[in-house]
Amino acid sequence: MKVPRVLKRIIRFMQRENLHTVIFYVVLLIIVSSAAITFFEPGISFINAIWWSIVTLTTVGYGDISPTTPGGRMVAIIIMFFGIGLLGILSATLASILISRKIREEKGMNTFNFKDHIIICEWNHRARAIIRELRADPENEDMPVVLIADIDEKPVPDENLFFIRGDASEETLQRANIPEARTAIVLGDDRLDAMARDARVVLATLTIESISPETYTVVELVDESNVAHCRRANADEIIVGSEFSSHLIASAAVNHGISRIVSELLSIRQGNDLMSVEVPESMAGASFIEVFTRMKKERQAIVLGIQKGAGGRTIANPPVDHVVAIDDRLILIASTEKAGA
Repeated sequence: MKVPRVLKRIIRFMQRENLHTVIFYVVLLIIVSSAAITFFEPGISFINAIWWSIVTLTTVGYGDISPTTPGGRMVAIIIMFFGIGLLGILSATLASILISRKIREEKGMNTFNFKDHIIICEWNHRARAIIRELRADPENEDMPVVLIADIDEKPVPDENLFFIRGDASEETLQRANIPEARTAIVLGDDRLDAMARDARVVLATLTIESISPETYTVVELVDESNVAHCRRANADEIIVGSEFSSHLIASAAVNHGISRIVSELLSIRQGNDLMSVEVPESMAGASFIEVFTRMKKERQAIVLGIQKGAGGRTIANPPVDHVVAIDDRLILIASTEKAGA
């Protein structure tokens, strides 16, 4: 079933780019010249004539087969002149296709069929930082990231960043293959005021959840009063930037050094990281205090909380007798190497 579908796509591509006409004339020239050289040169078989036609057409000219009769040499002259022209047209057509595809990609006009990828809606300095942090993680340095933003062209030279120009509408999200995406990050447009910015974020979240409820959505808001709207839109995680910054500044003012610890935990590029990992099979069914102790002894990791399944409810600092289930996830502080040991 797959082969005919691939062949149909190849045929449609060749027809769309008008390659079939050029290839037809190249093949026709090879067959006619091979038949002609066989007629004028009785010592050359048709198979060898095809080899000679291809070698002559591509101007390689090995010289292993050479026409000796006037008719054969006339055929050679014709194929040389016509061959250079046809190959020039073929090369120019292929180059035009490649350049056009590259321009379309840079201008955000392509459609992508990635799976288990990340989609970022909107471009700003925070999006740049998100991509930088993702690339700092060895597990995510080659992950496809699709950016949907209303900007003129791809903003950074990242070979695994793919750009779609426009707003986070149903059409652009489908072009980014939202149903197969692992995570969608919805950022605010810094060019708008706080109310309009959050309204667009909520609308984009509603669109994503209506198309692909399984995709994990991380949403950025400015105003805390809009959190309820995002919850009704079924956003999985909601981050209020101003609230987070205010809490961090207040904590740092009272407890000096807090901001440096938080910055280290949130940055993949330095020190220990804040991460979520699966519960080791040997620890399933154990109490939280036992899991906490074993993770520290065996992996030099500090367990901060438990997430009830992927994307489920989180419990920070659970009671010591809380039973850890096999399908839970541990939220912990650890180095990347130690956490997966």
